[in-house]
Amino acid sequence: MDEAFYAEGLRFSCERCSFCCRGESGYIFLSPDDLRRLLRRLSLDFKSFFRDYCILVDTGCGMALSLRDVARARGSGGAGVSWDCVFWRESGCEAYEDRPVQCTTYPFWSSILESEASWRDEARSCPGIGSGELRSRSYIEECLSARRMAGTVVLAYGVDPECSDEDSILGSSGLSSDAADAVEGKK
Repeated sequence: MDEAFYAEGLRFSCERCSFCCRGESGYIFLSPDDLRRLLRRLSLDFKSFFRDYCILVDTGCGMALSLRDVARARGSGGAGVSWDCVFWRESGCEAYEDRPVQCTTYPFWSSILESEASWRDEARSCPGIGSGELRSRSYIEECLSARRMAGTVVLAYGVDPECSDEDSILGSSGLSSDAADAVEGKK
């Protein structure tokens, strides 16, 4: 087996540039723990949270719960629209302390760590990649593992989130939290 290109570690420090929060449309898939934290943070029931903050994404094995993107006009001088995470504000992430595991593990995602070329491609958009703190191989692998182990809230086909509550979503047979590989997304 080939040695991972990050065997000696990789430099990364978040610059709080919001690249990973805005720009292109994408998916931020929620784990069961992410959902619990965000419901608590916002003091919302599941139906209200789903209506205001989420979409469902067909993964081929069910419907994954993702945070919604919001279209915003680009600032002065910029043309077009920016697709921003529903929690992004000018001051940054409104839910930063409780943001999803997908966010906390960026840029240490399997799709970005697939090869050194993938890492360099991502660095073109993220100023924190290649600078700052040297993250060890064990730290990087902990991030990869955390993302896999967190799982993703995936509803069985036919389950209506508008007719569901937190207990039925997080504890019913309509939930599958082991589909993380099926919903490895880009955002």
